[in-house]
Amino acid sequence: MMNMDYTKTNASTIDSWVEEGWQWGMPIDHATYMDAINGKWDILLTPTKPMPHAWINDIRGLTILGLAAGGGQQMPILNALGGICTLMDYSKKQCESDAMVAKREGYDITIIQADMTKRFPFDDASFDMIIHPVSNCYVEDIDFVFRECYRILKPGGTFIGGYDYGINYVFNDDETELIDTLPYNPLKNPKQMESAIKNDDGIQFSHTIAQQIGGQLNAGFILDDIYDDTNGSGPLHEHGLPTFIATRCIKPR
Repeated sequence: MMNMDYTKTNASTIDSWVEEGWQWGMPIDHATYMDAINGKWDILLTPTKPMPHAWINDIRGLTILGLAAGGGQQMPILNALGGICTLMDYSKKQCESDAMVAKREGYDITIIQADMTKRFPFDDASFDMIIHPVSNCYVEDIDFVFRECYRILKPGGTFIGGYDYGINYVFNDDETELIDTLPYNPLKNPKQMESAIKNDDGIQFSHTIAQQIGGQLNAGFILDDIYDDTNGSGPLHEHGLPTFIATRCIKPR
């Protein structure tokens, strides 16, 4: 089990979550899309706090990759704002959600079902912007992901992402008891693997803030802005404990 192809497990797990009504697999409705057309919009990269509008400015005509951004939530908004959008996600159901919204609203989007732990299926300097909602918690080697993002962005391009602190992995589901230690890596910890399988969690990984911001800096990005967010509910949220961050980085010209 420790040598499993964990990304296939995760893709299948997320497909099942979507079928069960997962929050991040529920596409926006027509009214929300039309609001975005008319300039009223928000994009979530983390559970509750919308991304600042100033992070994307005027994106009309820009090429935008939604990296692991399936589910019909972020990409329809970016299309409504004038972006030329491509989605890359390894979940079939998440890709289908974006295809459904595009068909319903009558716009074009390129959808590629692919695994971000492998070389991205794009040429160097292909995109003006990458939007990457919380998802690298499903990836063991995040440095590879950051290097690939840097490679496919144009010089001067923007990389926007949401990230999990890792704190949630040490608590039980109702956040009342410390039950584990960090780092959380089921591929290296049989007890964590047993729990992940039992709880249908997929195979997830904790990454520190230093690893996540440091990984972006080591890839060559310049950190431009940052904010934090909470779980949105539960004891950690009620105590004001940040558990997520979002960053805006730039690839130097």
